Amino acid sequence: MQALDNVRVLDLTQHIAGPYATRLFADFGADVIKVEKPGGDVTRRMGPFKAGQAHPEKSGLYFYLNCNKRSVVLDLRTEEGKLALAALARTADIVVESYAPATKERLGIGYEWFKALKPSLPVVSISNFGQDGPYRDFKLTDLTLYAFAGEMYSMGETDREPVKMAGTAALFESGAASAVGIMGALFASKRHGIGQHVDISLAETHFGGVDRRHATAIAFQFSGRKTLRVASHGGGMPGGIYPCADGYVDFTNAGLRPDRVAAMLNHADWLNDPRYSDPMQRMDPAVIEEWNGNFIGWCIERTKREVWQEARRAKVMCGPMFTMEDLFTDESFRNRGFWTRTSHPEMGELTIPGRPLIMEKNGWELRRAAPLLGQHTRELLAESGLDSTAITAASGGAA
Repeated sequence: MQALDNVRVLDLTQHIAGPYATRLFADFGADVIKVEKPGGDVTRRMGPFKAGQAHPEKSGLYFYLNCNKRSVVLDLRTEEGKLALAALARTADIVVESYAPATKERLGIGYEWFKALKPSLPVVSISNFGQDGPYRDFKLTDLTLYAFAGEMYSMGETDREPVKMAGTAALFESGAASAVGIMGALFASKRHGIGQHVDISLAETHFGGVDRRHATAIAFQFSGRKTLRVASHGGGMPGGIYPCADGYVDFTNAGLRPDRVAAMLNHADWLNDPRYSDPMQRMDPAVIEEWNGNFIGWCIERTKREVWQEARRAKVMCGPMFTMEDLFTDESFRNRGFWTRTSHPEMGELTIPGRPLIMEKNGWELRRAAPLLGQHTRELLAESGLDSTAITAASGGAA
């Protein structure tokens, strides 16, 4: 038994945010049916690829986003494809889709279409900027999402261009926020027997509080204050990212407690300079630069784990900048059973990230690897009452 047993999610999302949201449901027991177009989700063509070989069944990104799901190929440009979708929708507890509003209108599968099939069926629409408004048809990437609605304005060096978070972190954050909206719609349906249309804008998920955004937006609204970019070591003593013997460490607001910093440094002789303890002089850029020059020397003599250990001893807020290899070999992750093993017909044996949290009961479970394209088309459509000819027509000949 898992927490979301007996819940069926009809997943018409692709790329990153929507599939990550539905993956969270699949991991806790929901039967997530992923509807893919002929040719598959766009992430099947995005890396990294196993052994560096571009292949629709070897995308690490697709694999991670779609474990525990079943794949059905439907050509929704055809009446046969839409009839098959209708059959699946009647068996679902909730629909999650991420079509562009104009695409959905062109296909004729908007909320009203689902409502006519099953009035109690909630539909969650995840789009770039929502279903209406001046930006609804605009495209979006992780970069433009974070620049438009995130905290990119304050990220980076003072005299350089702003930067975003690494990789596709902003889209994953939006996916996690979307999962909350999906759960709300599911609760309302299960408790009150009502269907509704939930409109989730990826931009709104960042405007609404991701990565400090709501605090800085409110500050600007009421005072006109903008959060400026500062140099890596300009925010305190210490403050920012520092090099060490085997990489980098990050200190956040550590300079607010100079007594703890002194304890971390075992009260080094160079700390006795009276300018370093004077509250006014501690804000002088020249003094900060000099202090950081001494501090970097201390960091360079130690590994990131050694710096982290000394910081924890003195209760200084610090974290090592781990590489992927560091995370994979980290004893804490290993001891907590974070990594798990699975196998895949095309990629073989794999070690992948496991449970995101531990529940007292009915928690996370890896029941199956990510599906091959259309792996479950015949199985699921036959269960829905379609014969072999109708299945072939609905999938555009892919099944």
